[in-house]
Amino acid sequence: MRFTSLFILRSIATLILFSSCASKKDVVYFNDISDYETLVSDNSHTNKFKVDDVLSIHVSTLDPIASLPFNLTVGPEEGRYQMEQVDYIVDKNGEIDFPVLGSIKVVGLSPEETKNLLKDKLESGGFLRNPIINIRLKNFTVTVLGEVNQPGTYPVLGEQITILEALGLAGDLTIKGMRNNVLVIRDFNGSKVSTRIDLTKKDVLNSPVYYLTQNDVVYIEPNQSAVKTSALDSRASLWVSIVSVLITSTVIILTRQ
Repeated sequence: MRFTSLFILRSIATLILFSSCASKKDVVYFNDISDYETLVSDNSHTNKFKVDDVLSIHVSTLDPIASLPFNLTVGPEEGRYQMEQVDYIVDKNGEIDFPVLGSIKVVGLSPEETKNLLKDKLESGGFLRNPIINIRLKNFTVTVLGEVNQPGTYPVLGEQITILEALGLAGDLTIKGMRNNVLVIRDFNGSKVSTRIDLTKKDVLNSPVYYLTQNDVVYIEPNQSAVKTSALDSRASLWVSIVSVLITSTVIILTRQ
């Protein structure tokens, strides 16, 4: 009887141990990269302007007076002593209303392409000579949700950000995050496109969503371990109940001997 009881107890312990184990390949990034392997990626990316983007555009020349009409400003508010430049919002038609030049379609253009377009219009129209144009996307944010340590929406100060950098801003994945099925939701002027990537494989470096665009949402699913331990998972509750009953029965048998 004692042998039977010990066998049952060891079986329960083994069941619990193996049910909680996870493979290393499930949690390690790029686990298919060999030592000293050189990865050559042709994954190039340039952000394109979208509807509702907020652009800061500044035009300058050797003659500051000549460029003034192309830099809209508002007067200083109470407590402020400097003029503030007005930003441009890409409307539903994909256009901005630029001073003197009027409506200019910028949706789908990169910052560099927009610079060249404005420069060409200013020079060919005889408005300015050799203008210098600086453009910055002011509402570049990415949102990281799910099984990360610090979920939230993060501003991007530069012109591009990779999904790895975004996850770094969010404090990286928790141990319960599913690394091989990361979801990226991207907006194309009202149309939502979803892409899933596997962070455990090196192919992610060539993914079309390796470089994120403005307003992308990255979602990290909970892995099976997290789901099983969730109080909302009835199957997990059932298994806990079964194991509890087996342990209780074993203890009762041992104490009666």
